[in-house]
Amino acid sequence: MKKNFIIAIDQGTTSSRAILFNLKGKPIYSSQKEFTQYFPRSGWVEHNPEEIWNTTKKTLKDVINKAKRLRGKILTIGITNQRETTVLWDKKNGKAVYRAIVWQDRRQAEFCKKLKKQNKETIIFNKTGLPIDSYFSGTKIKWILDNVPKAKRLMNKKQLLFGTIDSFLIWRLTKGKVHATDATNASRTMIYNISTNKWDDTILKILKIQKHILPEVKNCSDDFGTTHHSITGKAIPITGVVGDQQSASIGQCCFDPGSLKSTYGTGAFVLLNTGSRKIYSKNRLLTTIAYRIKGKTTYAMEGSIFIAGAGVQWLRDRMKFFKNASETEKIIKSLKDNKDVYLVPAFTGMGAPYWNQNARGVLSGLTRDTGPKEIVRATVESVAYQTHDLFEAMKHDGLRPKIVKVDGGMVMNNWFAQFLSDVVNVKVLRPKVHETTALGAAFMAGLKIGAYKSLKDISKNWSLDKKFSPKMKKKSRNLLLHGWSKAIKRALIN
Repeated sequence: MKKNFIIAIDQGTTSSRAILFNLKGKPIYSSQKEFTQYFPRSGWVEHNPEEIWNTTKKTLKDVINKAKRLRGKILTIGITNQRETTVLWDKKNGKAVYRAIVWQDRRQAEFCKKLKKQNKETIIFNKTGLPIDSYFSGTKIKWILDNVPKAKRLMNKKQLLFGTIDSFLIWRLTKGKVHATDATNASRTMIYNISTNKWDDTILKILKIQKHILPEVKNCSDDFGTTHHSITGKAIPITGVVGDQQSASIGQCCFDPGSLKSTYGTGAFVLLNTGSRKIYSKNRLLTTIAYRIKGKTTYAMEGSIFIAGAGVQWLRDRMKFFKNASETEKIIKSLKDNKDVYLVPAFTGMGAPYWNQNARGVLSGLTRDTGPKEIVRATVESVAYQTHDLFEAMKHDGLRPKIVKVDGGMVMNNWFAQFLSDVVNVKVLRPKVHETTALGAAFMAGLKIGAYKSLKDISKNWSLDKKFSPKMKKKSRNLLLHGWSKAIKRALIN
């Protein structure tokens, strides 16, 4: 009997992956390739779209070949992606007019200040659920149009296309036949109205973006065309597309209002399902689309931490404190405590609930006794403290999570998972399948073709690996958080 598989393309901030899943949601085979990070100026972060495409293509072909060796049938492909990262390309030849501007990029900080001075924040927040920030795609589109003459020329000739990375990959995979995105990615652009589920004319006018460059917005589980046989050997349907954090929430089966997941990848993102209700935060959290299926929208509240795993990457690549990220657990365990050393990793500003684009990293509490070990611990601890700040914001908005499902590379560190539970004072559940971001895309793709009957049917595939319960005394927690609070104040002075 032939085995049935679903492929998930997981195009992330630092690497492209393709994962082969069986219909029970178990990863069978994975292929991954890192690509170059470009930092042309302070606060600027770019990717080469061609390198993204080539690494995606290679990993996809690798996984397809594995399925052949297993004598399996690939039913469909799902795509998940780094969300706000922006590409503009020529409709005729498919070539990007500029490098992809990454979600971490802060070059439009001053422009965002101008928009706020013009009192545009309330209009944009009410329509999109997002604050004005250079994090989102809309401001990145504007920068390219204002600074790359070719882009504006092509737009005026109706020859320019915009996309987040999912759209760019769909365009390439279908050989230019499909220009589309899904509702979750659209909701991160700052130009999409999450109430009407349409691109917003008022905001487009403010940013001077012509609507014809924008992709069609589809459901997360939908028909996104088929791959061209020259790329994948034979045509394969693409039936699921979800932004990475929403995809992780789907992979964690957070389908009930109140259910919560937190992903610890390059950045860290907390997503709380609010059902059919849009809850607008009074504490600077985002209102976003969790998923849209068969035209029905489910909303979420989100907190964004810009630097999580990227902090560990910084320790490895820039500071040269260790060779493998897995070494951090051993290093941290060698210390009894943090010795009052705190790192605020505001390398690209601060996300929720601070939304300070000008904040920069601060390392405080240093003494002559401070060494690499203390800095490593402070970096890893900072992610838990930032998560605590998001949970506090949610509490002030009347939402009190009792359980959080976690995923991402950092939670493979048992010490971190326990410390997280202690700091946020909530039970932490880690699933058996760690590739929840890719899994969410696979689930959406499978739902469209009938491999799964419903979200309830999908939920049967989630299983627990390990549970972490708070053990820290209240006094100890409060002392740590007091130290963190002082460090945050220093970072926000800028």
